[in-house]
Amino acid sequence: MQLEHEHTAEAIRERLAEEHRPNYLRDWVYGGIDGAITTFAIVAGVVGAGLSAKVIIILGLANLIADGFSMAASAYSGTKTEADELERFRQIEKRHIELVPEGEREEVRQILMAKGLKGHALEDAVAAITSNEETWINTMLVEEHNLSINLRSPMMSGLSTFISFFICGAIPLIPFLLAFDNAMEIALVTTAAAFFLIGTIKSKWSLAAWWKSGFETLAIGITASAMAFAIGYYVEKIVS
Repeated sequence: MQLEHEHTAEAIRERLAEEHRPNYLRDWVYGGIDGAITTFAIVAGVVGAGLSAKVIIILGLANLIADGFSMAASAYSGTKTEADELERFRQIEKRHIELVPEGEREEVRQILMAKGLKGHALEDAVAAITSNEETWINTMLVEEHNLSINLRSPMMSGLSTFISFFICGAIPLIPFLLAFDNAMEIALVTTAAAFFLIGTIKSKWSLAAWWKSGFETLAIGITASAMAFAIGYYVEKIVS
C-alpha cells in the first residue's frame, strides 16, 4: 500500500519542519478563483448586453485593480486580525505565568490528564513543558485557546491574493486587449481552463480527486458567468 509520506527519522524531521512554515497557497487559490470569476462575469455581462469591446476592457481593468486591491486588503486585514489575537493571548498567558505560575502549571497538568497522562509520566511532562517559558506559552495558546501559532504574514497574504487575482483575472481580458475577432470564444475557453486548473490545485486541501475538484470549480465559474450573461442580456432588452 502506497503511503503519503515516509516515516524515517530524517523524513519525519523534514516533513514537520515543512508543515510548520506558513503556506500561502490558499491565498493564491482564493485570489485566483475570485479574479477569474469576477472578471469573466463582467465580460459575459457586457457581451450579453451587446456592448463594445472597449467597455469590456475599461470595466475589466477597473475590476482587476479595484476589486483586486479590495481582496488583498481583506486578506491582509483578516490575517492581521489573527496575528493580533494571537499576540493578545500570548501577552495574557505571559502575565499569568509571572503572577500565578502554580495555577498555570495546574492548567497544563489538567490538559495533559485529559490526554491520558498520569502518574510520573504526567508530572515529568508538566515539568518539561513549564521549564521553558516559550514552550509553556505556546502550549497554552494551542491547548487552552485553540489558536494556531504558525500564522501567515499579513503582507504576504495580501500580496499573494492580489497577484493571483490579477493574473487569473487578466485571462478573460487578453483576447479583447489583443482585438481577436473571436475574442469571446477564446476568453471562454481560456477562462474555463483556468477554473479547472485552480480547482485541481484546490484539491490539495480536499479528499476529493483532483479532477472532481477541477470540475467543481469549473461549474462554479460557468454558473456565475452564465448568470452575468443572462442579466446583461435581459437588462439591455428592458432598458433599450
